[in-house]
Amino acid sequence: MGWMDDKRCIVTGGAGEIGLASARLLQSEGARVMLVDRRQADLDAALGQMDPDRTLTAAADVANSADCRAFIDSAVDAWGAIDVLFANAGVSGTSASTADYPEDVFAHVMDVNVMGVFLTCKHAIPAMTDGGSIIVMSSIMGVTARPNSVAYITSKHAVIGMTRAISKELAPRNIRANVLAPGPTSTAFQQEIEDRASKLMGIDMTEMLNKTIPLGRHATAGEIAKSVLYLASDMSSFSTGGVFMADGGWHA
Repeated sequence: MGWMDDKRCIVTGGAGEIGLASARLLQSEGARVMLVDRRQADLDAALGQMDPDRTLTAAADVANSADCRAFIDSAVDAWGAIDVLFANAGVSGTSASTADYPEDVFAHVMDVNVMGVFLTCKHAIPAMTDGGSIIVMSSIMGVTARPNSVAYITSKHAVIGMTRAISKELAPRNIRANVLAPGPTSTAFQQEIEDRASKLMGIDMTEMLNKTIPLGRHATAGEIAKSVLYLASDMSSFSTGGVFMADGGWHA
């Protein structure tokens, strides 16, 4: 018996390192999983690390309402309902001061990171079983800030408010909605952010972060996945509307 036996889970950003690590862990505990990402080629590569008999894939843009409706409908057609939604898809934007930040990049970050979470939840909620779980990916940058990342920080603050509102709405159905807020994690996504910041600020951002984080290092994708499992499973049955930090003590 596993913590997620027969649970039906959707993971957006499922071909990325945290999304895939989470999907694999959920599946190892008995879940069926749909991986959602932009490119089918990336999903096909991710599928090679999953049990194909218990995995669905869907190529979709989470900022597009029709795409979101389509992958939710596909999951419902296959499974009948959804137990867990992990709204993990996101983009980082660029590194620039607010005065210099490109307006089109700001709009794109908000489209994916905020509208994408809204649309995913909007279409998933009617298909979710009572007692289910919604997990929304934010960041330590959703509870603090730094220079030169205004779009990403704005978006990650915004989804915390959104998730808290959803948690209040869905409490009568015993559907929990929580935020996961990781600190720096050793992924290609994070490394791109740090490389841009290093170039802009003339420092080694990765080294600086490791000195700032009390545990002295970045997380691994597998460590973040363990927090996803906790929030997805009945282990967190009395937790809703929360912001769960996985940041090595940075925000303590």
